[in-house]
Amino acid sequence: MSDVLNGQRPASVLSAIWAARYRTPARFVALVALLLPWTTTGVTFALIPWLITFAFVDLREFPRSLLRPVCLLPIALVVLALLGTLWSDAPWPERLHAIGPPAKLLVIPLLIYQFERWPHGNWVFSAFLASCALLMLYSFVVAIDPALSLKLYLSRGPYKVESGVAVRNYIDQSQEFGLCAIALIYPIVALFREGRVRIAMLLAAIAIGFLVNMVFVVVSRTALVTLPILFVVLALLHLRWRAALAAVGAMALLAVSLWLVSPHLRATVAKFGGDYKSSMEGRSNSISGMGSRLEYWRKSLGFIADAPMIGHGTGSIRGLFASVAADAEIDPLRGEIVSNPHNQTLSVAVQWGAVGVLVLYGLWFAHLAMFRGEGLACWIGLLVVVQNMLSSLLNTHLFDFAPGWIYVLGVGVAGGMALAAKRAPN
Repeated sequence: MSDVLNGQRPASVLSAIWAARYRTPARFVALVALLLPWTTTGVTFALIPWLITFAFVDLREFPRSLLRPVCLLPIALVVLALLGTLWSDAPWPERLHAIGPPAKLLVIPLLIYQFERWPHGNWVFSAFLASCALLMLYSFVVAIDPALSLKLYLSRGPYKVESGVAVRNYIDQSQEFGLCAIALIYPIVALFREGRVRIAMLLAAIAIGFLVNMVFVVVSRTALVTLPILFVVLALLHLRWRAALAAVGAMALLAVSLWLVSPHLRATVAKFGGDYKSSMEGRSNSISGMGSRLEYWRKSLGFIADAPMIGHGTGSIRGLFASVAADAEIDPLRGEIVSNPHNQTLSVAVQWGAVGVLVLYGLWFAHLAMFRGEGLACWIGLLVVVQNMLSSLLNTHLFDFAPGWIYVLGVGVAGGMALAAKRAPN
C-alpha cells in the first residue's frame, strides 16, 4: 500500500510497459514467421501491428544504418522497380502490380536494425520451425487422405487434389521443409556437444521427419536439385576439409539408400529426363515443366538483347511474351503467355536490364558477406541466402510470396543478430 502511495508501483508498471516496446515488435515478427507456412493473408495482417510497434522503438540511428550495402541494395532494387514504371509499355495496373513482389525487400533494413539492437531473434526461428513441424505432420495426414487438405476450403476456383500438400503448393512446402532440415544441423551438433542429448534427439527426429516427408510424400524438383548442392556448400564453408568430405560421402550414401527404397523419389527424378527428352524432340503439344522453362528462357534472352541496359520496364514481361506468342491451338508450348520466366536473373534483366542484374547480385553477395563467421545466426542467414540463389535459377523465388518472405525474415533477423554478435566485445 505504501508503494502505491509513494508512486513506486505506477512507476514500475510504466517502466515495464516502456521496456516491452522492444519485446513487442519481436513478438509480431515471430507471429509473421508462425503464419508464413500456412497463409498469405495472415502474414499481411500480422505485418501491420509490427510496423506500428516498430515506430515506437529508438530510431535515432536508423537513417545511418540504411547507408550500409546490406540495407541500401534492397532499397535500390525497389527504387529501380518504381523508376521502371516510367519507361514500361505495360498498362499501368500491370506496372503497379509488378512493384509488389520486390517491395517486400524494404522490410529487410527494418528487421536488421531491430534485431541488431534488441534480442529475441530466436523467437522468430523457433516460431517458424514449430509451424513447419506442424505442417509436416499435417502433410503426412493429407498424404493418407488428400480430401483433408486445407486447400479444399481455402482455394478459389477449381480444386486440384495433391497428395501430401496441406496448403498452397508443393514447391513452397519443399522449400520450407528443406530449409528447416538443414538449419537444424547446427543446433543438433551444438546440443550434443553440450551434453543436452534429449533436446538434440528431439530436433534430430524433427529434421528426419522433414526429410522423410520430402522423400516419401512429396518434393519439388527445385528442392531435389538445390538441396544436395546446398548441403555441400555449407559443409565446405563450415567444416574442416576432412569432416566436409566425410559429410559429403555420408550424404551420397544416404541418397543412394533413399533412391533404392523410395519409388516416389525415383519417379520425380525420372520426370526430369522425360521432360527434357520431350522438349529436345520438339513434342511441344505436351507441355512440361522443363520444356516450358526452356522456352521461357529462350524468349527472355531475346527480350534482353532488345533492351540490354535498362530493360523494358516494370511489368513488361507478360506483354512481351504476348507479342511473340504463337497460336496456342497449333503450338501450345510457344503459345504460352506468362508474366514469370521462372528465373530470377532473367525476370530482373527483362524489366531493368544490366542495371537491375548488378543490383540483384550486389544484394545477394552483400548479404552473403554479412554471414561470414560462426554462430546460429550466421548459419541460418547463409543457408537462407544460398538457398534463395540456387532455387532462383529455376524460379523467381526472391519475388515469390513464401520464398521471398523466407528470405526477408531470414536475412533481416539473422543479419541483425550476426551484426550484433560481431560488434559485441569478446
